[in-house]
Amino acid sequence: MAARSDAVALPEPRSVGELADRLQRPGSVALVLPRLALPYLQVAEALAALGAPATRDALGNLLGVVDEEDAPRLDAALEVLADHALVWSDGSGALHMTAPLRQAWDAPLGLDPPVSELLAGLNSDELRGMLAALGLKPPGTKQRRLTDLVDHHSDPDRVTAVVAQAPAATRTLLERLAEPEFRRRQFVMFGGPEPRAEPGARWALDRGLLVQERHRYGNGAALMPAQVAMALRGPDWRAPFDPVPPLARLLPVTTEDVEREAAAAVTAFAAHAASVLSVCAARPPGRLRSGGVGVRELVRIGKAARCDGTVVRVVLEAAYAAGLLAREGDLVPVTEEYDSWAALEPGERVPLLLRTWWALPLTPAQARDEEGKSLPAITGTPPCNGCVQARHGLLAAAANLPAGQGVRQASEDLGPLVAWHRPLADQLPQDTTPFATVIREAELLGVLARGALSRIGAALLADDAEELLAGTRQLLPAATETALIGADLTAVTAGTPSARLTALLDSVADREAGGTASVWRFSPGSVRRALDTGCAPDGITADLTAVAAGPLPQPLTYLIADIARRHGHVRLAPAACVIHGAEPALLAELTVHRKLARLGLRQLAPTVLVSRTPLDETLAALRAEGYAPVAETLDGTVRIEKAEQHRATAPVPSPRVARGTAGARRPAVRMKRVGESADGLRALAVRLRESPASGPAPDPDPGNGIPFGTGTEEIIAGCASTLSLTDVRQLAHAVDAGQAITVEYVAASGSRTVRSLSDLYLDPPYLRAWCHLRNDERVFTLSRIQGVMPA
Repeated sequence: MAARSDAVALPEPRSVGELADRLQRPGSVALVLPRLALPYLQVAEALAALGAPATRDALGNLLGVVDEEDAPRLDAALEVLADHALVWSDGSGALHMTAPLRQAWDAPLGLDPPVSELLAGLNSDELRGMLAALGLKPPGTKQRRLTDLVDHHSDPDRVTAVVAQAPAATRTLLERLAEPEFRRRQFVMFGGPEPRAEPGARWALDRGLLVQERHRYGNGAALMPAQVAMALRGPDWRAPFDPVPPLARLLPVTTEDVEREAAAAVTAFAAHAASVLSVCAARPPGRLRSGGVGVRELVRIGKAARCDGTVVRVVLEAAYAAGLLAREGDLVPVTEEYDSWAALEPGERVPLLLRTWWALPLTPAQARDEEGKSLPAITGTPPCNGCVQARHGLLAAAANLPAGQGVRQASEDLGPLVAWHRPLADQLPQDTTPFATVIREAELLGVLARGALSRIGAALLADDAEELLAGTRQLLPAATETALIGADLTAVTAGTPSARLTALLDSVADREAGGTASVWRFSPGSVRRALDTGCAPDGITADLTAVAAGPLPQPLTYLIADIARRHGHVRLAPAACVIHGAEPALLAELTVHRKLARLGLRQLAPTVLVSRTPLDETLAALRAEGYAPVAETLDGTVRIEKAEQHRATAPVPSPRVARGTAGARRPAVRMKRVGESADGLRALAVRLRESPASGPAPDPDPGNGIPFGTGTEEIIAGCASTLSLTDVRQLAHAVDAGQAITVEYVAASGSRTVRSLSDLYLDPPYLRAWCHLRNDERVFTLSRIQGVMPA
C-alpha cells in the first residue's frame, strides 16, 4: 500500500478484494511503472514476453542469470515487483503478473503474441494448408490442427530446419523481422484487395511463420509468432538485464563541503526569489494573448531582479503553483498570500518553493521546444509525469551514491544514473547531456551540491516537511536588517535582506545586483522618487540611519538635502495644465527651454505658466530635463505619488490543480509526514486483514450483503449498473467531498475518452461537471461512465 498509494486514496477500500480491484486497474498500474528502475522494468518485460504463469528458472534463463552473483539480484527485482503488487509467486514456483502489466508492452522484447493467439482466428482450411506446406499430415478437426501447429512452432529445432529450407529472400526477411529492434506495427504491410508482400513473405505466410493481422477494414500487418522469433534469435540470445547502475566518476566529498555549497546556492536562490517576486509585486507581468508570460517580460523581470532567465522561470512556476502568483485577466499579479510569505525569515520562505518544485508536473527551466523556439512561462501546459520522474530519479540517483562520494561533473555523470533509476523519465530537447536542465535546477536550489545530495535534498526525497524546514533554517541565515552604506552612494547587504529593508532601499535607491549579496545605488532620480511618494527628507535620513551599519556618509546626506531643497520649487496644477512657482526667473527659463517647446508653455504672469499638454505628460517632460516639479490636486495640496500595489483578490487555482477541490491548498505544496503516513497505512492494513470480505470486490447490489456507505453511492449504483463497487464508491466520494475525479467515458458516438472532472453535481441520471478536456461545463450520462480513478 505504501508503494501504491493511489490504491488506498479516499474513500479507503473496505476489503482486501476491493484493494485488489484497485491494484489491477490499468490506470493504477500506469502510475507505478514510471517510478520503477531499469532492472525491474526489464524483468517485468521479460515475464510479459514469456507469458505468465512462468517459472523462475525460465525467466532467469531468458535474462541470462546463470551465476550465483546475478541470481540474488533477480530475486531482489522480483521482490520489488511483488512489493508493488505487479508480480507474485503462487507458492509452487510459478510467477504470475497482473493483467495490465502484461498489456504495457505491445511487443515485449520485440516479440509479437504467441502462435496460439495469432492462429486462433484462422479457419480450418487455412490451418490445413499451413500443415500441408510444412509437410505435416493435417488432422480432421480445427482444434487438433491448431494444436499440431503450436507444437511444431514451439520446437526451435523444427522451426530453424524449416527456415533453412526457405528461399534466400525469405530467410533474409525472417531474420530481419526476428531482431528485437523490430516492434509491432513495423513489420511488412500489405495493401489492396490481394496481399502484396515483400519478396519471400508469401512463402513464410503459407507456413505460419508469419501471420497476417485481420480486422474489419481489411488485412493488416504481418506478425511473427513469438516462438518463431525466439527460435531464429538462437539459444544464446538473452534479454537485457542490468541490475547494477552504470559507473560514475566519483570524488571524495565531506558533509561540511556539501552543506557549505548548498548553503551558498540556496541563499542565492532565496535572495533571487525575493527579488523576482518583489518585481512582480511592483509591476505585474503581462500575459501573452496565447497565454503565459512571454520572453520579453521574462527578460524585464530578470534585468530588474538581477538574475538569469533560468532562475526567473523556476521562481515564477514555483510561486504560481504555490499560490503566490495568480493569473488575473491579462496580468499575473502577486496574491495576498505573497505579503505574508515575504514577511517570513528566508529559512521559512524557501521550503514552500522547494516543496512546490519537487512536485511540479513540468520542468520549469525548459526554455525551448523541439523546434528550438522560446517557450513562455506559466502556460498551464498539461501535466508531465515524466518530468516529475526525472526530478525524483535525480535525487534517487544522488542518494544511492557511496557515502562520502560525489560525482566529478554532475551535468555529465548523473544523467546516465537518472536514466537507470527512471527509464521512463522525460528528457528535454534542449539538453545537450541527459537531464542537464533538471540537474541545473537542483544545483540552483541547493538540493545537489558538490555532486552529492544535500540535507535539504534528502528531506525532499523523504517527503519530510519538518526536516526540510530545519535544514533551510540551518543553512539560511536570518534576514539581514542592516546595510553597509558607502560614500560611493551604494548600499550593500549580505545574505537575504528583510522585507522591511528591501522595501526601504527599493523606494530610495535602484537595485544593481542580487544573490548572496545585494547592491543598491542612490541617485538624484531615486531620491526624488522617494520624495514624490510623500516621504520627508528628514524621514528618509532617519530611516536610512536606522538600517545603516554605521553613520550615513556625507555624500548621501548632501544628496538628500540637495534634492529636497530643489524638490517642489516648481508646482503643477491641472488646467491642462497650469504651472506656477515662487521664482519668476525659473518660470521664464521654462518658457524659453528649447526641449520644452513641444509642451506649448505660455506665461500668464511672472509666477504662472499654462501648458497645452496634460499634467502627467508635462510633469514627466520637466523631470526628464532635470527639474524637480511636484503636482497639485484640485484643492491646491501636493499630490502624493505612491506606487499602486496590484494584488489578486484571491489565489486563483492553477490549471494543473483541479477546480472545486474542497479545502485544497494546492497539492503541489503539501508534503506528507512519513511517520503519520506509516501509522495510517498500518491501521488500514489491520482493518483490511480483519474485514470479512476477502474475495473480489462485489457488485454494488444491496442483495449481496454489502450495504452502501452513503445515499450518493446508492443513487450512482442505480444509474450506472456497469460500474463496480470500487468505482461507485470513488465517484460518490468525489461528489460528496467536492473533489476532482478521472473517468473513462463512452460518448453517444461510441468514442472512448479519459476525462478529468471537477465541480461535480449529481443530477440523476446525469452528472454535471467541469470537463478539463473540453475546458467547459459538460453533462455526462452516468450509465456511460466505464471506470473511475482519483484525479
